[in-house]
Amino acid sequence: MDERLIRLVDRFEEAYGSRSCALFRAPGRVNLIGEHTDYNEGYVLPMAIELDVLVAARKRPDRLVRAYSANYEEGVEFLLGSMERDGEHPWSNYVRGVALYAVQRFPSLRGIDAVIEGNVPIGSGLSSSAAIETATALALLSLNGLSMERREMALLCQRAENEFVGARCGVMDQLTSAFGQRGKALFIDCRTLEVQPVPVPERVVVVVCDTMKRRELASSEYNRRRAECEEAVEVLGRALGSVAALRDVSPGELESHRHLLRPPLDRRAEHVVYENERVRESVSALLAGDLMRLGELMAASHESLRTMYEVSCPELDLMVEIASRSPGCIGARMTGGGFGGCTVNIVEADGASSFIEAVKEGYCRETGIAPQIYPSIPSDGASSLGAAA
Repeated sequence: MDERLIRLVDRFEEAYGSRSCALFRAPGRVNLIGEHTDYNEGYVLPMAIELDVLVAARKRPDRLVRAYSANYEEGVEFLLGSMERDGEHPWSNYVRGVALYAVQRFPSLRGIDAVIEGNVPIGSGLSSSAAIETATALALLSLNGLSMERREMALLCQRAENEFVGARCGVMDQLTSAFGQRGKALFIDCRTLEVQPVPVPERVVVVVCDTMKRRELASSEYNRRRAECEEAVEVLGRALGSVAALRDVSPGELESHRHLLRPPLDRRAEHVVYENERVRESVSALLAGDLMRLGELMAASHESLRTMYEVSCPELDLMVEIASRSPGCIGARMTGGGFGGCTVNIVEADGASSFIEAVKEGYCRETGIAPQIYPSIPSDGASSLGAAA
């Protein structure tokens, strides 16, 4: 085991008096392009990253779940079948929500003792929540000798976040954490849940730059944007018929009926409709090795998120501006829900070190804040790592 897993098992022994446990992993994700399209049943192009959540766990003979967070250095206990939201330990609600819907699916489920540790930055837009949910689901099911198809598991985790935690996320994050493939991005149809691996050239690296601006407004504004999209669907559906989501609206149809949408619904719809087109074109660009075109599409995506969807912020805009003029940069844009968090950058691998130094220096000079920067290649999805040695 590497040092991080050894420390995790040490924590497990400290918490529960034994080193006998099984190990599980689920990654965070970064979205290359396709922002705020997932809950509109559209298209996204994320990849799993090397940052992840680890779980050390063992099965219990009863219905008790004991979970300890190594990051927060605190533990919780609850019984399967009697889960309520915990306002004092918000991190545990992702565990509680997964357990709630898992026991509904498998009534004979038994509890676990678990220690959870992650290095996905919390509140950065890299889906630490999906990583916790997916790793928890995998641990809970595996230790009970149960299996679930990966799409079904992703939907269970999404339901935990939507209905139990109260964040109305789409299913992209959970699908990416479950289906990630080393060396490949994932072209996901968020209506059919079809997942198509798309190779990422080895000559590039994906660099995630954390602005260190936490996303205080993200949850409330995310839900507002989703409601605005739903209202736009109602209006356009009356004019076009058979519009279940903005994914069903073509650019031409939008332009012909834009006048029916009150501001800001027209801008929200414009972003989603054209972002879907950008995702599909980005897949074609990657498959053709046309990285220059991919970079152009990323720039257009960021501008749309800034002006049409209005989910960027000065820190994200500054980071994108600095990255775009730094050596080796092919494309840069904000990623995640917005209002802070991270940018995603496609960078020539042989220029990655110079790029990282330039971005660090430029952002620190302008803001006085040292950003966290994470180079990554596409990672594998959630997996069991076996028993602790």
